[in-house]
Amino acid sequence: MNEFYLYLKMGLDHILDLNGLDHILFVITLCAIYNLKEYKKVLILVTAFTIGHSLTLALSALEVLSINSTVVEILIPVTILLTAIYNINFYNKSLKTTIYINYLMALFYGLIHGLGFSNFFKAMMMGQDQIVFPLFSFNLGIEIGQLFIVLLLLVILYIYTRLLKKEHYSWNLVLSGAGAGIALTMILERILITF
Repeated sequence: MNEFYLYLKMGLDHILDLNGLDHILFVITLCAIYNLKEYKKVLILVTAFTIGHSLTLALSALEVLSINSTVVEILIPVTILLTAIYNINFYNKSLKTTIYINYLMALFYGLIHGLGFSNFFKAMMMGQDQIVFPLFSFNLGIEIGQLFIVLLLLVILYIYTRLLKKEHYSWNLVLSGAGAGIALTMILERILITF
C-alpha cells in the first residue's frame, strides 16, 4: 500500500474507532447547536478543529511540545463538557456574533485533542526524519472521518427536523445534554483512575 494511503487510512481508522468515543462525541456536541442551513459553518468549524489538532501533532512529533498525557486525558472530556454548556447557554443568542468565538474555541480545543493523538502519532513516526507528508496524510484521514460523522449527523438532523417535524432546540438540548453527561462521567472516571 502506498505511504499516502497508509497514513490516510490510519487517520480515518483512528477517528472512526469507537474506542476513541471522546473525539466523536466532541464533533457531535460541537455541531449540535447548528441547524441544516448552517452546514457551511459546521464544515468550517470542524476544519478549524482539525487545524488545531494538526498543529499540536506537528509540535509534539517535532518534540517542541510535551504535556503529561494524564492531564490531557482529563482535559479532552472537559472540552466536551464546556462545548455542551456553551451550546445550551447560547442557543437562543445570535450565532452571527458568536461564530468567530466558536471557530476560536474549536481551534483551541483542537489543540487539546491533538495532544491526545500525539503519543499515537509519535509512535508511528519512530525513526522517520520526514513528518510533513505523514502528518498531512494522517490529518486528511482524520478530517475525512470527521466529515463523515458530520454528514451522518446532518442526515439524522434532517430526518428529525424536517420529516419528524421536531424543534431544533430539542435536538441541541438532547445532544448537548448527552454530551455533557457522558463528558462528566469520563472526567470523573479519569480523575478516579489517576488519583
